[in-house]
Amino acid sequence: MEIRLLLKALGFILLLVLGIPGNIFILLKFACIKIVEKKLLPANIILLAIIFSNIVVIFSRVLPQAMAGVGVEHLLNDLQCKFVLVSYRVSRAMSICGTSFLSLYQCTLIATMNTFWSKLKVIITQYVKVIIALLFGINLSIYCVTFYFTNVKTNTTTSAYTLQLVYCTLDFKAYESFITYGAIVTIREIISLALLALSSSYIVYVLIQHAKSIRGIRSSDRGQNQTVEHKASRSVILLVAMYVLLYGMDNTIWVYSLTMTKIDPEIHELRVFLSTSYSALSPFLLIATNPKLHKKTSICKNKAENEESQVRSIAKSFTQVTSF
Repeated sequence: MEIRLLLKALGFILLLVLGIPGNIFILLKFACIKIVEKKLLPANIILLAIIFSNIVVIFSRVLPQAMAGVGVEHLLNDLQCKFVLVSYRVSRAMSICGTSFLSLYQCTLIATMNTFWSKLKVIITQYVKVIIALLFGINLSIYCVTFYFTNVKTNTTTSAYTLQLVYCTLDFKAYESFITYGAIVTIREIISLALLALSSSYIVYVLIQHAKSIRGIRSSDRGQNQTVEHKASRSVILLVAMYVLLYGMDNTIWVYSLTMTKIDPEIHELRVFLSTSYSALSPFLLIATNPKLHKKTSICKNKAENEESQVRSIAKSFTQVTSF
């Protein structure tokens, strides 16, 4: 086996080995929280949707890539190709949209409670499942068209506007359908990236402003408060950096491929590796920054409390931000 093919196979196998245990670990932790506390907070419901989407991404895209890398041929038939590709596209989109939605919800938790933010928080809290279902419906409507264009890979001639997907091909037939599909997907992802960047920046801004405002109020706790706020800020920045870096490069390559008359399979596989890396690696960042996920006692003992003072309310928000 060529070194290039070996490295590619090892890369996807590594994502498989890391992604499945990491996401399933968080899934089981949330199941424990649901059993013990009888409910899940809205932030955890959104996070659960993201984790489930990550698992579908890994099984529908990383697993076939890894199996192809070790020499397994003819794994999927025509119908299975259609199902696997639609599942991957929708779950990948739900991971992106879910992360942006979670960031927006975190903004409502720590923002100054004026009329707008109060109403938005109530809407998200009451209709979090409905909003997730709506996002799923929108993404499914965008990607269901790929069911028509997807077929199992054969020796027959395809058009120049074809994506080679290991066992399957996504043949758009004409430039018009290819560019229209690409434009819709790109616009949706730019909106998601912009929303995440803006809301995360606002979260960090509020945390920094709060750190300045409480200076001198509790001199004995100054060092501790600074540590909490810096950790909360770092967790937001790290996840945003991972998100923007991986999906930013993914979308840059995708936009570049829209200008090509013939799409190189190696370029598309690089996009797949970048986008699936987020689904495989983000759980470890969540575990590292969320006490409920890496401390056994916090899952079974911590309950949501109603803080009366502003300082305790903000402190609670820091804990929820770290779950981001």
